Amino acid sequence: MTTLRRIHLSNAGKRDAVVVGSGVTAPPGPVMGKDGKPVAFRRFVAAGDGGLDGDLTTVHGADYSAALIEGDPEIDLEVVGRFIEGTGTVLLSSAGEPLFTAPQVLEVSYGPDGFETSRREPVETPATVNDDIPLRWTGRKMPIGEVVRKFAFRRSLQLQHVDGVTYDFLYAIAKELADERVMMLLGAGESGKDPLVMQLNGSPYRGFLEGRVDGDNYILLMHLSNMELKRPSVTAPEDQS
Repeated sequence: MTTLRRIHLSNAGKRDAVVVGSGVTAPPGPVMGKDGKPVAFRRFVAAGDGGLDGDLTTVHGADYSAALIEGDPEIDLEVVGRFIEGTGTVLLSSAGEPLFTAPQVLEVSYGPDGFETSRREPVETPATVNDDIPLRWTGRKMPIGEVVRKFAFRRSLQLQHVDGVTYDFLYAIAKELADERVMMLLGAGESGKDPLVMQLNGSPYRGFLEGRVDGDNYILLMHLSNMELKRPSVTAPEDQS
């Protein structure tokens, strides 16, 4: 069953309307199999308690290859090879001990060099896609080919009308974008400069509108991206002289 969500959207004339959006389902991919039969993936226990590298090193020393050949101490015949039907999450300390109370969660930020830059307690991030403030028509249009080369889309929503008035509203947007063969950047918030956050504490996205028209039929897609593709910088080789 397709889940519909309300989308409050404005157009170039600063008119706004509440429409609905539904997820775009990708076509099914190839089915893995052999000789016409599908492949089933199963998980099984590879080692039991006391069978990991650290445990074997403690008992047999760093070079325990001879012990493996002679006695197979890493194999617990009662456990190893059993299929795993389900799993649960267990939180561990830095020492590998189970935690019996939930730990304090921190947001840790890292710079491009991989070093930590800051840490803080999590802050609630409100949704910016809501009924109160419409998503803004920023007017920033980009050729379709340029957008698909610069951004990776995480998901797409198809915007749909709910009555005749919203049909005209969405059709006009789709036709303008289709005729110009462009995508249009959407913005959230009063200024239209905020990212699109679909739910509380959700990921921030850039939103792009794409329109397709065939006669009286239209498709208006809202593509969401949180990854910009950039060409790696070229550095001059070091002087070996």
